[in-house]
This record gives sequence, structure tokens and C-alpha cells, in this order.
Amino acid sequence: MKEGPNFAQIAALIGDPARGNILTALMSGKALTASELANEAGVSAQTASTHLSKLRDGALVSERKSGRHKYFTLASDDVADVLEALMGLAATTGNLRTRTGPKDTAMREARVCYNHLAGDMGVQMYRALRAQGHIVGSEDALELTQTGQDLVSALGIDLETLPNSRSPLCKSCLDWSARESHLAGKLGRALLTRFYELGWAKQLPDSRAIQFTQAGKIAFQQRFGADTKG
Repeated sequence: MKEGPNFAQIAALIGDPARGNILTALMSGKALTASELANEAGVSAQTASTHLSKLRDGALVSERKSGRHKYFTLASDDVADVLEALMGLAATTGNLRTRTGPKDTAMREARVCYNHLAGDMGVQMYRALRAQGHIVGSEDALELTQTGQDLVSALGIDLETLPNSRSPLCKSCLDWSARESHLAGKLGRALLTRFYELGWAKQLPDSRAIQFTQAGKIAFQQRFGADTKG
């Protein structure tokens, strides 16, 4: 047996269609019940429970109780990053599920990627932050500059109060639909949370799609528009 990480076991867990649907549903960042995930996966409650046990044992999902209910979430940001990267790979290699309708357009424009903004607007924000010199460095070693700190402070984000976690402040994440990077990390999460708080946007029910208000789009464009100057 070869030594080293056994990624084949993780790949097998993700590769099952029903478990893939469960993990995709949890990319919304919301905690979901087993029955909700069974519906997302298109399987019975008993089958979903078996899949969730395997995902939990494989450290891909976490379970927590609230009263009589059990809720499931992705186990970590690392799991979300892997899933988003696999979505990008699937899109690049032509492995797409064909779906039509307005939700697809909404998902391409703006959606939640676990806890940060993805889609065309997420990519646009990342490009603007880079172009304006607010974020510098290579894709795997990003830093927030002083002007970037000033920008997020003006938006009402206090960097000192961000959650203490292993996640870096700034991190690039491959966007599966645009096939470019968007912003993840603690700052990516803080920005999306702030957009919600400011009333610029909201996540649509039972969807990963994010809907910006007209005022929110204007405010977003003022700060992250293609023609915005640093």
C-alpha cells in the first residue's frame, strides 16, 4: 500500500451522486436537516441518513443538535474549497448538468459559495480589489493593503472582531461558473455578511442564489465597478 494521504477514499465519498447532491446543498452555508437533504438528494430519509453517516465519518460534514432536531453543515472551509474547485473542474471539462430557468441566471450572477460571494459579481469584486491595489500578492498568498483596510473599515467592518479561525484573512477561490477567482477567507465572509446587513442583498429561499436590490447594485458598483478608481 502506498504511503500518504488517501484521497481516493474522500473522492469515493464525494463521487456518489446522492452524496454529491447533499454536499452541493450544504454549499449554501445553511444548516439543513436530514429530511431536507433527503429531498435535495432525491432519496428516502433512511438512505439519506446512511449517506450522512458516511460523510460524517469521513469528516466531510458536521452534525449538531437543536432540541429534537439534528442539523448538518459542511465540516470546514477546506471541504467547501475542495467542492468549489471540483465544480470548476467539472465545468472546465464539460461535465455539466443541463438545467434551464431563471434560477440559473441568478446563480451565475451572484450566489453564496459556503460563506462568501461567488458568481459574476464575486469575480468582479475580486478583480476590483486587485486592480485598485486593495489586495496584493499571488493567488495563494494574498494580503490586504492599507487602502484595503480603509475600504472595509468604511463599509463598517472591524477587522479586529473577525472570528478567530484557521482561515486566512484573504483567500482566492476558483469560481466554477466564471472560471476565475473570487474572494474567500474571513474577509470574503465578512463582506457578504455586511452586504446582507446593509440591505444590499439577500439569499433567495431554498437556493444558493443571492439577489441584490437596485440600491445594493448601485452601491456595489460604486465600490467594485469596472470603472471604479482606487
